[in-house]
Order: sequence, then structure tokens, then C-alpha cells
Amino acid sequence: MNRAYWQPWSLRELVDALAAGTTTPAEALRRSRGRIAETDAELRAWVELAPGTDPTSDGPLGGVPLAVKDIIDVAGLPTRCGSQLRADAVAAEADAAIVTAWRRAGAVPVGKAVTTEFAYFAPGPTRNPAAPDHTPGGSSSGSAAAVAAGQVPLALGSQTAGSVTRPAAFCGVASLVLGHGRFPVDGVTGLSPSLDSHGVLAAGVSDLALAWSALAGDPDPGLEAGRPPRLLLWTARQLGVEPRMTTALTSACSRLRAAGAVIDEFPEEQLAAQVTAAHPVIMAYEAARERAAELAVAPQLSPQLATLLKTGAASSQHDYEAALRTAAEAGTRLAELLADYDAVLGPAALGPAPAGLAATGDPVLSRAWQALGLPAVCVPGMRTDAGLPLGLQLVGARRREAELLAVGCWVEAALLG
Repeated sequence: MNRAYWQPWSLRELVDALAAGTTTPAEALRRSRGRIAETDAELRAWVELAPGTDPTSDGPLGGVPLAVKDIIDVAGLPTRCGSQLRADAVAAEADAAIVTAWRRAGAVPVGKAVTTEFAYFAPGPTRNPAAPDHTPGGSSSGSAAAVAAGQVPLALGSQTAGSVTRPAAFCGVASLVLGHGRFPVDGVTGLSPSLDSHGVLAAGVSDLALAWSALAGDPDPGLEAGRPPRLLLWTARQLGVEPRMTTALTSACSRLRAAGAVIDEFPEEQLAAQVTAAHPVIMAYEAARERAAELAVAPQLSPQLATLLKTGAASSQHDYEAALRTAAEAGTRLAELLADYDAVLGPAALGPAPAGLAATGDPVLSRAWQALGLPAVCVPGMRTDAGLPLGLQLVGARRREAELLAVGCWVEAALLG
């Protein structure tokens, strides 16, 4: 691991310092810009920085620097979506609804973070702060890297397949994928209305809990001691999980059980595999219609995105509706299971970040949960023998982000302990 770059900045510590008056919003912004200047020539997490302004001190996060993925509108900055088609985009006139919500909580957008092309697979230039010769994942590449490098303590992403969970796992930070429809997506350039969800990244799950409290107005889940959770263990053995991840998951389960957690086997591996297969059908069909203007100029797109849109355009409505039914039926079954358990525990990615920057890794382990529209938390802390980050994934019931974060904080503390 390259410790010169991997230096996450704790949101909770910053908020405590702001509340105590031992730092100020202006000093936090200077620290953010200084760290960007120090590291970003190598990491390339940013598309464009916002003009310097006096940051607000209002709200529970008053003055916290925030990175915003470059498919999400920020007033005064263009939204280029990682695409040459948007290279000359004009500045957005208004914030996306989610940015407005974070501003209301006190966060201050520092600028636009790199995304893959239209939040699909063609990578941008961003490197992984934990291992600069390995992918940071995608599509929220810049957001994950900016948090992992300590350039900001908080970053916005989006997830349609595994675009938040996978970069968090690869870069060694925490993430929360909000349940589908939890907040409006106005001002976000999406791919699939049935799948697109907001995400947020921070150094640890405790930081995410504080961020969620500020955004949603819930009590801080990180301050709830909580009982040891009841978890369903999803090994995803059918989906090609690497031995290093399997070993880490086994080790984590031993530590969690020793701390008091009840962990039973997930009984619906085949059902999860069926929803995993349904997800790309839904995504391609909807993307071809959501991005019809880009499909019309397919030769100017990356091969990855062009293939997705052409596949979706050729897909039948019958297959699309069958995939939606598969997801709906699986959602009913999983809701029954989660009535007796706090979360599903499994790997966040197939393994550590693959070497090289030409691809962003496989999102297969997020596809089922995204198709079901469920909230998901990536818990960092596990490592390979070589020091590469490995993330665990917790999936919770609909509209239970606060409860899922409380479980995530317990798991994080047990693993760190």
C-alpha cells in the first residue's frame, strides 16, 4: 500500500473539531485544497474545482468539504459525465436535488470528481490511492479516490450496478448506497431509472452514520451501542469470488461471532443468482431509452457503452418485464428473511482491486441488491497479505438505512477491535 496517498480524513473528527472551534470551515477548505494540490497530479480524482468561496458554517456538517461525482449537477460547474460528448458542456444553472440536500446539511462542494463514461465501464484517468497501479473501481472512481487520499472527508457517488460499493472496497473506504428512490434524482444524468441510486463515501462507517444523520435528520446511528446483530452470510460462491476474499470473509465471520454476532447461512443463493442475471437485462433495456441521444451517435462512444446501448435497444419488452418480475418476487422473499435478521453479510467485490487502469472490475456482487433497490454499506478494514484493501458488504431492508448503518458501525468496531 502506498501510504503517501492513502490517508483518509475522518468526517467525525472534522465535525467534532468544527463544533469545538478548534478548526473553522475556511481552514477545512484550505486543508482540502492543499491535499488536492499535493496529491492529485498523480491520482487525478478531479475534473474541475469550484471557485474559492467562503464556506458556510450552517447545518450539522457546516463547512465540511464535499466531492460531487461528475454526473451530478452543481450550480456554476459543467456536468461532463466523463464523456467527450459533453466536453463543451455549459455550467449547470442549479444544483441537483441531492446536492441541495447536502448543502442544507452544511456540506460545501469542492468540485466535480471523475466518473467513468456516463457512469458505465470506460474508465477515466483516476488512480487508486491504496495502490496507484491498480484500478480505483468505477464508476464513482474520483469520489472514492478523493476520500481515500484525504482530499475530502465526504464524497457523493451514484450506483446503478456496483458503482459505489466496488470503488469503496478497492480503495479501502466506507460507502452507503441509499435505497432506490430514497432521495430524488433530479439533476443527475442516469442510466436506468429502475436501478439508479445515490451513494456517499467516507473514511469509515461511523463517518457515514454521522453523514446520514445530517442528511436525513435521523438520530446518529453511530452513537447507538446496539446489540450484536443477526446476519445472513452470503458467500456468493456461484459468482466467482476469489480465494483471498473468501479467506477474509471467513476470518471476519470468526471475529464477529466471537464478539457476539449470530451468523446463519443465506438460504437463497440460487434466488440471488437469478436476480443477478435479471439486473443487466433491466439495465440495458432502460439505458438504451434513457441515453437514446447517445445511442444515436454510438460510434463516438466507448465500445463498452455502445455495446450496452445497442444490446438494450435490441432487447424485447417481454424479457425486460420478465426480469422486473424476477426482481419483484425476489424482493418479497428477501423481505421475509430480513424480518428475522438485521442484514445480509457478504463480500463487496470479488477480490482486491485488479492491477492496471484499463478496466474497473466486475460489479457482479452488487447487481442483485441493486435490482432489489436495497440499501448497502461497504465496511472497510480487511486486507490481503500484500496490503490491498478488501471490503465487506452489508445489505439491509428497504428504507432502513439508519438501522443498517448501526449494524455497520457494530461490525466495523468488532473488526477493528
